[in-house]
Amino acid sequence: MRKGQATVVKHTGSHYLLTELPSWAPFPAVLKGKIRLNAGTSTNPLAVGDRVVYETDGEPTAENPAVISEVEERKNYIIRKSTNLSRQSHVIAANIDMAFIVVTIDFPEIKLPFIDRLLVTCEVYGVPVTIVLNKSDLYGDAQADRVSAFHRIYESAGYPVMDVSAVTGLGVDGLRTACNGKVSLFSGVSGVGKSSLVKAIDPSLNPKTAEISEAHLQGRHTTTFYEMFPLQSGGHIIDTPGIRGFGLVDLKPEEIALYFPEMLKASENCRFTPCTHTHEPGCAVKSAVESGEIAYERYASYLGMLDEEGKYRK
Repeated sequence: MRKGQATVVKHTGSHYLLTELPSWAPFPAVLKGKIRLNAGTSTNPLAVGDRVVYETDGEPTAENPAVISEVEERKNYIIRKSTNLSRQSHVIAANIDMAFIVVTIDFPEIKLPFIDRLLVTCEVYGVPVTIVLNKSDLYGDAQADRVSAFHRIYESAGYPVMDVSAVTGLGVDGLRTACNGKVSLFSGVSGVGKSSLVKAIDPSLNPKTAEISEAHLQGRHTTTFYEMFPLQSGGHIIDTPGIRGFGLVDLKPEEIALYFPEMLKASENCRFTPCTHTHEPGCAVKSAVESGEIAYERYASYLGMLDEEGKYRK
């Protein structure tokens, strides 16, 4: 029996593909039953990006897959509630060097609360993040003010925002350079063009893409499984299925503000500690919102998270 170490690069239900990075030679594997039992409230005991120990009695094949016997400690990960108010969670990916949150102003319409929940989760679990504003070729004069406002909201919070277009190639070279030598996660709601961007970064790849539903301007799910791809320019990309909702995991309501960088900085001057930044007199965060130093949209997302967490815990 031979033992080895490898990284999960794809999972489809209870079956996995592993490779010994940085080489790319995926082989099939299954989980030992004990690991499944220890998954706790997570719907998936293993995620793409996880580093594992495997055992095999020969060359792994579909008929004779390797057996994953151990999961190594994660450097970081991104996790969400499976559904709103659910007690089950789902790990999206692990051991990520950079997360790219792909968004659009329209086609589909932008949802700031979703972005903010994903940003908070990246802050909680130590995942560096960049926001990618895709489909820039579609934004004319009618969207100019909204694009400018979007940059203001997130750049003032400390997050880089890249304008890109998978169609025209705007910003793709910069995105490719940012991915070089890293394990990068691409995530966002359905229809924002994650898979098209992956193909633009490396034309040799062919993740699934689909059109937007005109009736609702919502994306249709195309990527079915979480999957890692090797880049010819160096590094690896994890493409994810479109996410329709993103619930927070393992956060108490009083902790949420700690993961809004601009609110954390302003809160040093609050009169009371702790401060919920909702009703207390002398709250520096509320003052910063009133003065425009903190974007009202971010503060509104924070209040929504407080409300959501309160319902979850009742």
